Amino acid sequence: MTLRIALILCAAMATPVAAEPMSAAEFEAYVTGKTLFYGRDGRAYGAEIYRENRRVTWSFLDGECKDGYWYNEGRNICFVYEDRPGDPQCWSFEQQGGGLVATFENDPASTELYEAQDVGEEMVCLGPKIGV
Repeated sequence: MTLRIALILCAAMATPVAAEPMSAAEFEAYVTGKTLFYGRDGRAYGAEIYRENRRVTWSFLDGECKDGYWYNEGRNICFVYEDRPGDPQCWSFEQQGGGLVATFENDPASTELYEAQDVGEEMVCLGPKIGV
């Protein structure tokens, strides 16, 4: 993780939580064309590229990427990825302190917060693994 990403994640953690969830239109306008890096507990968690037509590419920053798409379900934004087509991952997003805060909604008993920023860096996706 670069120092720049670490500083942005730390700054985002200091932001108070009290905003309204974004609508699908607000979310789409905010993310389309961006690569957002997400953090959890002050550490890098993953990154997502948001393309036109609600297409996305996710990575846990390990060089492996998964393509998918998002759709709205009420105030939640749900993501479906190629490796889990029948298992949507639903989040609510709030805009705070110049970035996004995402709350995982699939399991309210273990809700986790993720801070997000567009850091203007590239997300690296390595090619498919060949052989064993």
